[in-house]
Formats: sequence, structure tokens, C-alpha cells
Amino acid sequence: MSDEAGATDATDAEVAPAPAPVEFDLRLPAISVMPGAIGETFLDDIPEEERIEIAGEPGQDPAVAFRRTLGMFATGVTVITTQVGDQVHGMTANAFMSVSLEPPLVVISVDRRSKMHQLLYEGRHYGINVLADDQQAMSDRFAGRRAAEGEAEVEEPTFVQVHETPLVDGAIAHLVARVVRSYWGGDHSLFLGRVEYARYGVGRPLLFHGGRYERMVGATQVFSALPAELLGPIVDAGEQRSYADDETIVRTGDPGDELFVVLAGEVKVLREGREITRIEAGSFFGEVSVLDGGARSADVVAAGPVTCLAIPREVIRAALAAHPGAAWAMLEILANRLRRD
Repeated sequence: MSDEAGATDATDAEVAPAPAPVEFDLRLPAISVMPGAIGETFLDDIPEEERIEIAGEPGQDPAVAFRRTLGMFATGVTVITTQVGDQVHGMTANAFMSVSLEPPLVVISVDRRSKMHQLLYEGRHYGINVLADDQQAMSDRFAGRRAAEGEAEVEEPTFVQVHETPLVDGAIAHLVARVVRSYWGGDHSLFLGRVEYARYGVGRPLLFHGGRYERMVGATQVFSALPAELLGPIVDAGEQRSYADDETIVRTGDPGDELFVVLAGEVKVLREGREITRIEAGSFFGEVSVLDGGARSADVVAAGPVTCLAIPREVIRAALAAHPGAAWAMLEILANRLRRD
């Protein structure tokens, strides 16, 4: 994605002309007047436009192919924030990178059509908020995406103030930087910032790849034993599902046709109404019935909001047959659960 994580599922028809970027604007009662000009130092010579060479399918739109190529680079998801008077302004972005450790410098890339572009100038502070893997709704909120019919409304964001800069509460890392230079970047500008504050916590990051959100499924013991060429097809074959607190995910007697990986949250395993164990994010359940083809032997219920990846039985069996090391990892996890229970 270029700037907005929530605006990257564009179809080919939406690429040309590209719509103006969508941003989140938290409207508060008072807005102060922004200083006049952006302090922007352009390159001396802007290169002439040249047609990009695109390999692969002939006749494809170069802009679409270029965008898809860039989308193959997996990134984290950040929210860029700043404040003008009593108004917090922010946008979802993955166009962020570190530049230097000494002095501490970072850079963000901002679409010239966006309001954020007009708010940043030399001397202005901006915040970089690295989102956790359970903050997809927060990313959508800052990208201007409204909840679809039937979806829960996204909660209002809360902020903490550091160096007169609003930072998103709950992010796994925060940076506050002061713009020291800005550069021409085609249809974007690059804002170089000197970091004045940094904080990191614990948790897994929200990822973005190929035009959609991703999570660190490979962190589970079984999947970490699989080579990349096998892990990719398994994850692609899975379906991401969300469950509300106390919602039943599988019931005793259900067919064992899917393995569930817990991406976020925690689930309870119940037999005859009695809780026998809990399974946290990064682990899986339903493996026994997936392997033997039998029915589910327990109920699994969400303990709070839960996100799971459901992977078809035939995909899991094929992967384990091709890579026995993953089967041994699964047996080790089962043995540890039996010891605990």
C-alpha cells in the first residue's frame, strides 16, 4: 500500500486515476490555524518520466503491475499522528522506515493530496504508532473505513500525549519525531524526522502483504517447522474468522474437517461443560480430529474476542505428509497438553 492500509484493496479499475487518500480526522471542538508554508527542500533535478519495464504477462497496466510488485514486500502497519490545536489528525501508513541510529532519524512517505501532507513542515512533530496484531480495526478506523453492516463499530481511539504529540494507546511501539527536512518523491513527499522519543512494548505486530492484513502464523510451533514453500500455501488456504466473547467455535460431535490456529485472543476447551484447558494466541486446536478424520471430542468457546485461521483438513494432512518434522512438532505439543491436563 502506498499510504493507507485500509485503502489498498483497490481493483485494477480503481488504480487510474487513483482516488485521493482517505484519512482519519478526529474532530474536536477547537482547531488552531496552521502556519503557512511547508518547508520543503526539493531535489535540484526532478528526473524525466520514463516508462517502467514490466516483466510477465504482456499488455498489463504498468501502474497495476508496479503496485502489485510493491505489495509483495511485507511490512508492519503504522498510524501517523499529529496535532493542530485541539484536533488530532492521523492516517494509516506502511510507508515508514528507519534511516539512522546516530543521529536517530526516520522517514515517512505521504501522498501530496492528503491533508497530512499539508500539516507537516519543518519543525512540526509527528508520531509513529506501530500497531499490534489485534488492532486491525484501529488501522481501518484511521484509514477512514467504516464498519460494514453486521460488524461491530470500531471503538473510539484513545491517545497519550508525549512531546505535545498524540500517540495511539495500545500500540506495541511509539516514536515521536520532529521534521528536519522534506524531499520531493513524485506523487509523495518524504518527511525526514529526528526522533525525540521512543518506546517499545511486547506483542506481535499487525502485518500487511499483497493488499491484505496478515499475522505471524509462522510463530506457532508446528508451522515454524514447515519450510516457506509449504507454509505459504497453508496460510493462503486458510480462512480468517472472528468470534465474540463466549461464542462457540466448534461443538462436540462436529466433523473434524478444519484445524484452527488462534491468531488473537484465547479459547476455552470444554468437556461436558467443564473447562479442561485454555489455548492462547500462537497455538492451535482441532488437530486430533483433523488427523484421524473423526468427530470433535470437545467444545471450544471464545474467552473474549478471538480471531482464528481455519485451515482445511486435506491441506494440513498434505503438508504433514510432505514434511514429517512438522508432524513431530505437533506430537510434542499434544504431549505437553496431556501433561498439563
